[in-house]
Amino acid sequence: MKELSNAVCIVGVDESDEIGTLPHKSQLTLHLEAIHNAVRDAGLQISDIDGIFTAGQHSPALLGEALGITPRYVDGTSVGGCSFIIMVGHAVAALYHGLCDVAVISHGESGRSRVGVTRSRDTSLSGQFEIPFGFAGAPTYFGMITVRHMHKYGTTLEQWAQVAVSTRAWACLNPKARFREPITVEDVLNSRPIIYPFNRLNICLVTDAGGAVVLTRADRAKDCAKKPVYVRGVGEGTEHVMLTQMHDLTFSEATRIAGQKAFAMAGVTHDDFDHLMLYDAFTSGPPLMLEALGFAKPGEGVYFFEEGRSTPGGSLPINTNGGGLSYTHSGMYGIFPIIEATRQLRGECGERQVPNAKLSLVNGMGGMLSAAGTLILSNEP
Repeated sequence: MKELSNAVCIVGVDESDEIGTLPHKSQLTLHLEAIHNAVRDAGLQISDIDGIFTAGQHSPALLGEALGITPRYVDGTSVGGCSFIIMVGHAVAALYHGLCDVAVISHGESGRSRVGVTRSRDTSLSGQFEIPFGFAGAPTYFGMITVRHMHKYGTTLEQWAQVAVSTRAWACLNPKARFREPITVEDVLNSRPIIYPFNRLNICLVTDAGGAVVLTRADRAKDCAKKPVYVRGVGEGTEHVMLTQMHDLTFSEATRIAGQKAFAMAGVTHDDFDHLMLYDAFTSGPPLMLEALGFAKPGEGVYFFEEGRSTPGGSLPINTNGGGLSYTHSGMYGIFPIIEATRQLRGECGERQVPNAKLSLVNGMGGMLSAAGTLILSNEP
């Protein structure tokens, strides 16, 4: 994979025209707005796109039809919210080998308003063998992961709360963030209980949103409108589907696998990074990822937040857009960390800009730590 490092660049990123509560917009509309905006950001035309990547309810073929193009390459890999992060690696391979010339990775989801969302009987393994016996959605699954971590390592409710406080501090600097009022540890602990150990402020938003990322080969990227962001490393991994089959509830093996691949491809160490974007559907997610990626020892990921290393002015800024906890979270969040990392590396983030950001890591989970994708992005080849 090392020969693919820096061969492909992100040249355009953007969200849908609006993010939030949008009962007047379908999921397809959110897709199309985001794609048009990202292609415009790249200085390209819709007709330039010949590779379409997406996950969720709509297929890449449907997006091609709606855009009025016939793509040469499509990818509908769907393993949860990290699918879009994984797809960057797939797009790198497709572009490198000439299977397409301009790839777009797109997400559109009416997560809050549920416009056009269809439901069917859940015949998955989890639907048959976990949900009937007490699991009732993501908070119950991740709640068990979190409680086990507390039991094994002594992590506390106050430490999980620090993750929400840190992330909100970044959201206060992002005009697009849904929640922009500062919060304290006490605010998190006193917010409405949902399921132990989570209160409302420990859990991500539920919004409607779209996002898109445009990629092309490095030789063409130099002719695009914005400074290219190089894809230096990629990795993906899966471990299980049913949480009850997870080897160790406190450790994401999928994240370890994905991170190890990305680090090897990029040829970097943990000390090289200026910025991290970590999928935060719950406050325990980012600390667990820090541990699985090797930035922290088992049980010590919370210290990044407790000691202020992750906050504005800290030594390793984390989730600078406000994350899924305060910026937006439509259900499948993985496209948005890529957008923020790209903007940070292009120096476009205003008050929340990380000074001299050169190397960023994006890591996301799919399902309950079932799958993972890791990206290493740089503004220098």
